[in-house]
Amino acid sequence: METFDYVIVGAGSAGSVLAARLSEDENAMVCVLEAGPWDWHPFIHIPAGFMYTLVNPKVNWLYKSEPSEWTGGRAIAAPRGKTLGGSSSINGHIYNRGQRLDFDGWAQRGNRGWGYADVLPYFRRSERRVGEADDTFRGRDGNLPITDLDWRDPICEAFIEGAVQMGIPRNRDYNGTMQAGVSYVQRIIQNGMRKSAARGYLHPAMKRRNLTVRTNAHATEIVLEGKRAVGVRYRKGGRGGAEVEVRARRELILSGGTVNSPQLLQVSGIGPAPLLKSLGITVKHDLPGVGENLRDHYAPRFVARVKNAETINEKSHGLKLVNEVLKYAFTRKGILSLNPTLIYVFWKSDERVDNYDLQLTFTPASYKEGVQSKLDDFPGMTIASWQQRPDSIGYVRARSADPFEHPVIQPNYLAAESDRQVLLAGMKLARRLLSSQALSKYYDREEFPGPQAQSDDDLLTAAKQRGTTTFHLMGTCRMAPDNDPTAVVDDQLRVRGIEGLRVVDASIMPTMPSANLNASVLMIAEKAADMIRGKPPLEAALLKD
Repeated sequence: METFDYVIVGAGSAGSVLAARLSEDENAMVCVLEAGPWDWHPFIHIPAGFMYTLVNPKVNWLYKSEPSEWTGGRAIAAPRGKTLGGSSSINGHIYNRGQRLDFDGWAQRGNRGWGYADVLPYFRRSERRVGEADDTFRGRDGNLPITDLDWRDPICEAFIEGAVQMGIPRNRDYNGTMQAGVSYVQRIIQNGMRKSAARGYLHPAMKRRNLTVRTNAHATEIVLEGKRAVGVRYRKGGRGGAEVEVRARRELILSGGTVNSPQLLQVSGIGPAPLLKSLGITVKHDLPGVGENLRDHYAPRFVARVKNAETINEKSHGLKLVNEVLKYAFTRKGILSLNPTLIYVFWKSDERVDNYDLQLTFTPASYKEGVQSKLDDFPGMTIASWQQRPDSIGYVRARSADPFEHPVIQPNYLAAESDRQVLLAGMKLARRLLSSQALSKYYDREEFPGPQAQSDDDLLTAAKQRGTTTFHLMGTCRMAPDNDPTAVVDDQLRVRGIEGLRVVDASIMPTMPSANLNASVLMIAEKAADMIRGKPPLEAALLKD
């Protein structure tokens, strides 16, 4: 049995940041456990490789959520990264922070030090913004390059022009002063290659002698002595492997993500007592909120056939694909350098709304059945829309005491009436954008849901048929004050009632940011690293009201 100062469970976005920051202290011995393999797979590093990593069991947990009414009884895939870098090694590369009010809302709920002015310095610390930006909001010296998409396509240009004609302004930096508008995406890609959290943080830190990284190490149980976490047990190489225990002198930190962190807590006896008892798990600490408060973005996608232009679909077959492979090999450009969505729109479901509650994405490509792993055989373009801050709440619950059995994941997509109303507004806006005058040169006809789908009921039926996750699961180890019955961690990310144990990943988010989550997870880990090391927080940003 080995002992370290810090043991981190999970080498994803948060775990990679923590490993790098905590090992800066040369007197601290740090160990990171990752259930998946080394991030050697070539499709991790090629941007378009996301289509393969989304369905590859070697680097992906391949979770599925439970069927529900508003998914039409379908089980929706819930991909999670299972390799160094975690989901930052398999995601769509997008860098999107969200709105100021998201984080001010966290602070207003009693989470001290999590307002926008408090977290902005940590966003800035993580990023190395490449290109034009307001340095009040953007960082220049961080570990991860944030670049603008350099692809220019006539269909994309026409889409943007159509949005502008509808009154949606161009926004040169949706991570700057204001999110609203339309623009090409910002992404964590440089020179045509993905820069995962592992590549930006973990690999450089592994040169230090005080950092140990172990792959294929599946954590199975948190070791408790009374109400203190003193270590963790894991299986080397999977279910049949040897059991190993490592101890943490100072702290054990869970960074397994929104699915794995609550499951590990539950199978270790920390969680809702009724659930644990029903599974035959000894209750060591009754904590009702563990696994609750799950939220995710749910997006139906409109597909249109394209005329008078070539889309990514055609370029992905036969000799054209060979040409694209050669182009990428020699220039790091072409369709292999692209992420799944190329244009982002942030807008309102209703002019009377005080904030921007819709997110839409556009790309000159389309996918079979709306799932981003297999392209259509015809020239196509896709627009997706979703409600930025869903009210529908679900859960993650261990299915049994077996830590290797996939847990129950139930997001309860669209269960809240408010979500359905905002989504309907988004779908109607998506259709208007596709049928704009500027895009008419390339718009042939609507393929899905089709012109026959006109009523609200028709559109909601389409959402049931083909809506899917946008991979933004959060909230299952919620940060909240003592008086909140769903609280799992406090505003220092310490698990309530257990000493020496923190959770640092997307599961601690109190509410959904109006954004993709990876940027916020990086920020959370940067801030948590200072907390864990006992360093004063970075000075809050001075912002105008």
